[in-house]
Amino acid sequence: MSQAPEALHSRFDVHDRKQFEIKLEYQPTGADETRYLVEAYLFLPSSLNIDAETYPRADFYADIHNYVRFKTPVMGLSEILSSEGSPLLKLEAWMRTGLAPESDVVYQAKLLSCVLRGALRRFATTVEMRCEPKAGDAGRADLETVVRSAGESVPAVLERFRAWLRATGEAKLQEKTRASLRLVDEYVSLLVEQFFRRAVADMDALPRSGPWLPLRKGLMEAVLREESYRKEHRLRSVLSPTGDNEEYMQRLGFLKKFCMNVLFLSSRRRQRRQGWEEVLFAIAAGVAMAFATSVAIWAQVRFTQVSLNFFLVAVVGYMMKDRIKEGLRRMFSRFAATHLYERTTDLVDPVTARAIGTCEERVDYGAAVKVPAGVSALRLHDDFLTVSQGELSEAVIRYQKRIVLDARLLPRSERGLTGVTDILRLNVGRFLRDMDEPEFALEYVDLEDFSVGHIRGAKRYPVDLVFRFTVMEAGTRKESAQRVRLVLDRNGIQRMQNFPQPAAAPEPAGSVPIQPAAWRAGA
Repeated sequence: MSQAPEALHSRFDVHDRKQFEIKLEYQPTGADETRYLVEAYLFLPSSLNIDAETYPRADFYADIHNYVRFKTPVMGLSEILSSEGSPLLKLEAWMRTGLAPESDVVYQAKLLSCVLRGALRRFATTVEMRCEPKAGDAGRADLETVVRSAGESVPAVLERFRAWLRATGEAKLQEKTRASLRLVDEYVSLLVEQFFRRAVADMDALPRSGPWLPLRKGLMEAVLREESYRKEHRLRSVLSPTGDNEEYMQRLGFLKKFCMNVLFLSSRRRQRRQGWEEVLFAIAAGVAMAFATSVAIWAQVRFTQVSLNFFLVAVVGYMMKDRIKEGLRRMFSRFAATHLYERTTDLVDPVTARAIGTCEERVDYGAAVKVPAGVSALRLHDDFLTVSQGELSEAVIRYQKRIVLDARLLPRSERGLTGVTDILRLNVGRFLRDMDEPEFALEYVDLEDFSVGHIRGAKRYPVDLVFRFTVMEAGTRKESAQRVRLVLDRNGIQRMQNFPQPAAAPEPAGSVPIQPAAWRAGA
């Protein structure tokens, strides 16, 4: 987690071989509008042949995948059973009163799966951290408590939800509603299996004696119960040790999208910059026409209309009018590119259909990018980068995103949604096209017998990304910055490095090797 302002948190990750991901969480703390400015500076080696001509704006935007949704309400596993704002309690209250429409029932069921997913993911992450050698005996003692609590709470959540689900059989629900609730039930079953299996895998390094074996056994028993439950209900989302599990992955992906769509904000895109450009181009045409008309009036006064002089002045006036118009169009176009955002999107609540904010984006290349001194300073940690910023050419791309959120429109009380999560994925496939072969054979001479052999040489390219975050809220302005490095070869992203803030040690804080998305449970 980078040290971002309180109202903005960021996390960087490698999604797969071709995609880099940044997850931003906007948490407005004031009562009115909050403005967020996210700037990403990409520093690319010139050998990659990336510029405004070879990688135009349309291609850059095509390589960006943006997902904006409400932040999932944070609840512990025990809170799901008892908290007043828990979707489970709201579903049980509906069963007693029957006042809410069916759409609200489906919404609360889906929200329950999202809340449970978040709680299970935090549980699995905690297990992973406690199982690391550096956690020590104290961490393992805490781990035992965490696992026992999850082993008790999760079955209780499933039992109460399924008891509620069976009770809905007496209610006169539409078939679509019943089908939706069955899909939610299948998804929560898969969630328990997925994260409990991940926890057992992380606990593999623990001793086979003491409390650890019964704890692992308890988690696996829960996994097997859920597998048997799906088999009993003739659901095909069951892992096969010998098959390719295509249908399992397909159903898991569909169910995730189906249940989490209650959090995703819909988008209404507007061409705001295009409208302003049309106004500026009309002004350019008007100025050029005014010049041509002035020349024509002067020529009429100075020469007779049938003379050669009048004809020549009129032709020259028209030529100048055409050049003035095109020159002003280029000048106004550069002005628009410098001061106006290219894409404007309204962020719309899928339930109320109200716009809760806007998102504006723009991208600049080369000479149009003025790299701030603070951004350059983050890269001055070795001689290579110090020299490259002055003598060696590199391509610089700046991507800007401005988010404006109206905190008054966030459904805090009625749905418990207090923030917005913005997931941005950048596909680096275009960066790989002009790279050299990823491996070379280097000649190596043995010092004992002077025999000549070959050793492996890896050809990789470092791409620095510097992110600058600005939060403007209640008359205050807070800024922070973070630098990461992607190490690429022709096959894609090989690893990601996180760098500390300038005051810390200049060496990379950590290197994150990539893993296929299917290996990372809960991705």
